[in-house]
Amino acid sequence: MAMNDPISDMLTRIRNGVMAGHALVGMPSSRLKAAIAGILKEEGFIEDFEIVEDGPFKVLRIQLKYVGERRERRPVISGLERVSSPGRRIYAKRSEIPWVLSGLGTAILSTPKGVMSGRRARQMGVGGEILCKVW
Repeated sequence: MAMNDPISDMLTRIRNGVMAGHALVGMPSSRLKAAIAGILKEEGFIEDFEIVEDGPFKVLRIQLKYVGERRERRPVISGLERVSSPGRRIYAKRSEIPWVLSGLGTAILSTPKGVMSGRRARQMGVGGEILCKVW
């Protein structure tokens, strides 16, 4: 079965894994998903990620991050939202890049200079397609 929106599928798998309290989440890998996972790691939302050769396909495994001890353990990611979709692309100029929770979260953009966080896109002076928001 063909998947129409692989980024949305990735975010849903992460959201479901966080809600269920899982340590690892696996999904089919792609360069775009690996770039998004890299930004999530860079911004401190996940522990780590790896790309594993599982037969003929590559699998992206994301290690989710939690804070606190045992019963008080809470996920670092409290929300994920897909902004641009295949049916409705949302673009932003440098000055229009959204602030997520006044800077506590981050927007992930696909720019001409690659996939990057909203903060980095503002510093580099580029705009692009807003893929998702994470907080």
